[in-house]
Amino acid sequence: MPNPDDILLVYDKECPVCDYYCRKIDVGDLAGRLVLVNAREESEIMTEITALGLDIDEGMVLKIGDDLYYDSEAINKLALLNSGNGFFNRMTIVAFAWQPLARLLYPIMKLCRMLLLKMLGRSKVNNLKRPGNDRF
Repeated sequence: MPNPDDILLVYDKECPVCDYYCRKIDVGDLAGRLVLVNAREESEIMTEITALGLDIDEGMVLKIGDDLYYDSEAINKLALLNSGNGFFNRMTIVAFAWQPLARLLYPIMKLCRMLLLKMLGRSKVNNLKRPGNDRF
């Protein structure tokens, strides 16, 4: 169970690339405890995300305290909190710590995610319950 000081990262666990990224990211001890939340499971944070109209199929969500970061802002904030431990985390900082580059790269990553999940036959999370929006 997350506590109020935890950093919540909400993502689609059925996406192998998203899952790998989220499991490898290291925010370091000073930032707080990173808690991974599967967007396909009911949770308080998913209820909040849906109520705000954020489409989890379009971007991950990072919650720090009362602040929510969505899409490229989430990945940028993660890069800024990143410990830099290991090659993967250093490359994440290089790719996403500068917001303009994060904004440029994130749509490309979303397209790759969509194509991968389509090839794998996975459904969308469709947390906003849009009719006909279950498949990629």
